Amino acid sequence: MKKQLFTIGFTQKTAEKFFEILIDNNIEVVLDIRLNNTSQLSVFSKYPDIEYFLKVICNMEYRHDIKFAPDENTLKKYKKKEIDWIGYVDEFNKTMSNRNIIDYLSENYSDIANKNYCLLCSEAKENMCHRKILSNILAKHFKGLTITHL
Repeated sequence: MKKQLFTIGFTQKTAEKFFEILIDNNIEVVLDIRLNNTSQLSVFSKYPDIEYFLKVICNMEYRHDIKFAPDENTLKKYKKKEIDWIGYVDEFNKTMSNRNIIDYLSENYSDIANKNYCLLCSEAKENMCHRKILSNILAKHFKGLTITHL
């Protein structure tokens, strides 16, 4: 079986489009990697509503885990333009290393290479989002894992 990991951002998507994309790609678990999952950016993506919508509309599991989120200080510095994207990537990678993210994955997400997981964040495009950095870390750990950004 081909190992696949998906990522998605909810910004610039309607609820209909967002949930249809997840359904069309047979997602089984949506792993919310936002630091704050109660953001008002998009009401359908706000916890606890998103957990309910995923369960009832999509028959999908919802998990929120801030271990995969950037450090709050890093995020603030990036938003204030105190660090650029390269600095953000460097700090995020250090955070993941300090959190022993590979060991954490092995202990808490042993099924990630066998189920259709989708990393959820807010950014519309993955190119400047921590979900892309994290998915690259996972691809290095789980050999043969294919990443698809939705």
